[in-house]
Amino acid sequence: MSDSSAQDPVFDTSPVAPGTCLRLSPGIRRIVAGNGSPFTFTGTCSYIVGSGKVAVIDPGPDIPAHRDALLEALRGETVTHIVVSHTHRDHSPGAHALQEATGAVIVGCSPHREARALAAGETDTLEASGDRDYRPDAEMHEGDTIEGPSWRLVALETPGHMANHLCFAFPEEQALFSADHVMAWATTVIAPPAGSMNDFMNSLDKLRGRDETVYWPGHGGPVRDPQRFVRALHHHRRQREASILARIAAGDQRIEEIVQAIYVGLNPMLRGAAGLSVFAHLEDLAMRGLVRTDGMPSLTGEYRPA
Repeated sequence: MSDSSAQDPVFDTSPVAPGTCLRLSPGIRRIVAGNGSPFTFTGTCSYIVGSGKVAVIDPGPDIPAHRDALLEALRGETVTHIVVSHTHRDHSPGAHALQEATGAVIVGCSPHREARALAAGETDTLEASGDRDYRPDAEMHEGDTIEGPSWRLVALETPGHMANHLCFAFPEEQALFSADHVMAWATTVIAPPAGSMNDFMNSLDKLRGRDETVYWPGHGGPVRDPQRFVRALHHHRRQREASILARIAAGDQRIEEIVQAIYVGLNPMLRGAAGLSVFAHLEDLAMRGLVRTDGMPSLTGEYRPA
């Protein structure tokens, strides 16, 4: 159920410059990789947690310049853990090179997997974005903890953006490393079959009951007042769902028709992502019996009111 008092989220698109190690708090430093794009904002955020003996969260893409910037920032310190939130190629591939340089163990999400089995003839439309070479030394699941002299990270399972997506709580600072689940600069892309809108909404609900005071996401700056922001994201998704249902009631049957009607003024580079997001909503709506389609929901299917 959506919160009728909620408002749409107010996004913060303040630039987050790549390449520089910036101290964000007593226990957190950040270096942004130079892989900016319409999907990654100014680049992937890698976080260093603690001092002396540290963890690195999301080492990012396998870009030598980014690895070198991390190693320079870590000069004189010991990396004990390389922590990975999920297996998109802008987050996990840098783990192995950083491990070779530091000897740290790789922990975090499971190897890449889909949120559901592929339908007959279906392929993963974002297959190239998945890091299928990633293999952690140890998987983390709900409540699993790693720690160092002045820090502790607790895994929180948050599937939706990807089936294996994790966030990490940092209790010492009442902070949450939210990866791509919740970001201040934009809404999260949900792309079946790797992602699931139903899982994503359930994971948002999971965060609504928590008490962190700041989120540090995988792209862009921090999420302040996160409980309010998460409520607004939930409301935004339910409003998008209502818009899709209205277009289907008006006679739109195909995803491209719905995208054209509800994403007015969209950057053409993001049209494919918008189609995948609509598909994720339609898949969820079909599962809940609110729309009908022939066979399994698909990108090329026709959708009708239930």
